[in-house]
Amino acid sequence: MTDRKLQIFCTLAETLNFSRTAERCGISQPAVTKAIASLEKELGKALFVRYGRDIAITSTGESLLPIARRILAEYSGIENLK
Repeated sequence: MTDRKLQIFCTLAETLNFSRTAERCGISQPAVTKAIASLEKELGKALFVRYGRDIAITSTGESLLPIARRILAEYSGIENLK
């Protein structure tokens, strides 16, 4: 699990849209899909439910979101020390 994957996850949780997440993160839509699939594989649980073109965050995703935000805030704090 990397900070980049967590950033992508948080952005997708906010937008609930793979294309908008890709734009915000400056990556391709398939890269977003790959990062989320990788996180889901690592956790062994779905983070989002896909309904065709629509998605919703799962309860596992809801539980991960505040943790991911705290981790990213800590990374930001470390970067500010440089």
